[in-house]
Amino acid sequence: MITDPRTKRILRSLSFSLLVLGGLLMILVLEHVWIGVVFFVLGLGVEIVLVALGRRKQQTSPRDK
Repeated sequence: MITDPRTKRILRSLSFSLLVLGGLLMILVLEHVWIGVVFFVLGLGVEIVLVALGRRKQQTSPRDK
């Protein structure tokens, strides 16, 4: 599990960068939209993983109480 705040910040910035790059490629390179879609989906995937790991950390099991 990712617990280091620096690592989370790096992954969030990577996710945001991939989303923006994918969006820009989809807009600017109309002949090869699939390249932008690939980057956009990669960024979205990283973000989903970060959200899932964050929720898993917030949930406590009955044994912890």
